[in-house]
Amino acid sequence: MEAVARFRLRMTFEKLGSLAFLSHLEVTSALERVVRRSKLPFAVSQGFSPHMKLSFGSALPVGVGGTGEIADVILKDYVNVNDALKSLQKASSEGLRVIDCKYIDIKAPAASIAFENSVYECVYDGEIPDFDVPETIEVVRKKKLIVLNVDDYLVEMPTIEGQNLTCTLRSSQAGALRIDKLLESFKIDTPLVSITRTKQF
Repeated sequence: MEAVARFRLRMTFEKLGSLAFLSHLEVTSALERVVRRSKLPFAVSQGFSPHMKLSFGSALPVGVGGTGEIADVILKDYVNVNDALKSLQKASSEGLRVIDCKYIDIKAPAASIAFENSVYECVYDGEIPDFDVPETIEVVRKKKLIVLNVDDYLVEMPTIEGQNLTCTLRSSQAGALRIDKLLESFKIDTPLVSITRTKQF
């Protein structure tokens, strides 16, 4: 029987370039391959279908990049954190690269709960005109039309600097408002170039 898992390694990674268009499931599979190639002593679940004990922070919509994405992997044995980072970086690929890692308490809250707020940098191809932030947004979830109150999710009013628009959104156990849906509601005619989550807190 496998030894009791004791070490929880929190990885910070980038999801950039063409890999921003990977789905969350594809990112999960890709990072799992990174951990396997790194030769770290990862733990696996017990039962009929064993799998790597790997968990993620809140998922990004397809097409949205990230410079500080979070994933936790459980290790069976302790590995020096600098050695672990070197191994993970060597196993990483361009666009999906582990940039930092550290050990956290095995019982610490999951990243999806611990980091409720996300900061997004949205780059447009030209001047950003004035726009209105709607009070509500209609979204479809599980084939049902739901009306979301924007104030429940928008931490502060969006800010504009040149061709960049910055939004900070909060999530909860009740759900989240996707950044792409929020931007659509602004009805900005200037073409959108990219969306990147730059911080979680």
